[in-house]
Amino acid sequence: MRSIIKFFTIAITLCFTTLIFGQKTQYSRPNDQTGLNVFEPSKVETTPFEGLKVQIGGSFRQSYQLLKHENVDTSRARTNALYALGNGFNLAAANLNFDVQLEDGVRIYLENYMASRHHNEFWVKGGYIQIDKLPMFNNPKWFTDYFRVKIGHMEVNYGDTHFRRSDGGNALFNGFVENNIIDQFATEIGGEVYAFPTKETMVMLGITNGLIKNNILDYSAAPIVVPGVDSITRKAPSIILKAAYDKTSKDLRMRLSASMYANSSSPSNTLYSGDRTGSGYFGVLENAAWANSTAGHTSGRFNPGYNNSIMAFIINPFIKYKGLEFFGTYEMASGKTVNEKADSYDGKDRKTTQLSAEVIARFLPREQAYIGARYNTITSRLRGYTTDVNIDRMVFAAGWYPTKNLLIKGEYVKQVFDGFKGNDIRNGGKFDGIVVEAVVGF
Repeated sequence: MRSIIKFFTIAITLCFTTLIFGQKTQYSRPNDQTGLNVFEPSKVETTPFEGLKVQIGGSFRQSYQLLKHENVDTSRARTNALYALGNGFNLAAANLNFDVQLEDGVRIYLENYMASRHHNEFWVKGGYIQIDKLPMFNNPKWFTDYFRVKIGHMEVNYGDTHFRRSDGGNALFNGFVENNIIDQFATEIGGEVYAFPTKETMVMLGITNGLIKNNILDYSAAPIVVPGVDSITRKAPSIILKAAYDKTSKDLRMRLSASMYANSSSPSNTLYSGDRTGSGYFGVLENAAWANSTAGHTSGRFNPGYNNSIMAFIINPFIKYKGLEFFGTYEMASGKTVNEKADSYDGKDRKTTQLSAEVIARFLPREQAYIGARYNTITSRLRGYTTDVNIDRMVFAAGWYPTKNLLIKGEYVKQVFDGFKGNDIRNGGKFDGIVVEAVVGF
């Protein structure tokens, strides 16, 4: 009976709704190649309001890898024996999106993971309502021209890297197979208020619960107590600040953004561990018992472990001259884990620095082909370490968009781990090889 009611509910809804494919809702980012290098959608209105619409979109990716890895296992028990890594197809990933135009300047976006490394089952990533106009108040011009509000359980707008990263099946905007070594990504419950003082400038203030999910526990009444370290007696909101300048002339575009993310006390912050899909490199530097499990979905990445308190800053320059583009990342972060005493490292929190620089040359009509290179390095102090660890990655890539909805890309990657202790599987670790990938987005 419930299935019948659900069927008729959907059927009646569709009768009064316009389904659109390959079009845009207002103030949104396209899901195909035309969405490349789109960061926050512009406040310049290019799509007229024509009533309630539902845009259904999706993205898929399938990769094949030829990677090899090695490390130094100094333990007698061979606890750091590596997975016997061979060549083969990786697990495909797929996303399903619903972009709903509710009213003039008001839209809802719902993102879903249909399959991924971390969640093989259907999983809701998040959703939000975006308000660019106030039709209930006759669309005052001051709001329409200069402000935007986003509210929901959504991807937080920290930095510009999350606009270029792969996210499950959505890999059409990433010129490479994988994201940064430290992957800046989180979905949290909250809101963001944007102001666009001029056509070239944007500022944003965001406040979230600082968690990947809901949490109503009163930690003052039920603290997290770990002997010998600081007890967690409260959960604080996360504060996100961002500013960007984006100037375009005939052949040249220059963008510079700066962001801050801060949380003074969270029971489980996930800014650097919030990805629920997984790395593009399968099985690298994983234990012999690894079997594509959800626990091993971040192969090749690095998490500095700031799930209790965190202060992070990131600067992203982007320069595009005709078909040549540069995108950079300079990031500094500090913090601690839940089971770690604050200020235990020379009177300060542990610190991490990440640098990334990528150059991509796009050519042929509509820039349908490209070659690129990326260098990514991190320096970080891990819990219990007296010296820093370092990870370096060099990538060379090439790709081709046969159509604006299809991408075929491949890369050669080499990554080296340095400074990890003997009982860490990353001790003397390195991997290299080739990964090729096919992507669909619409």
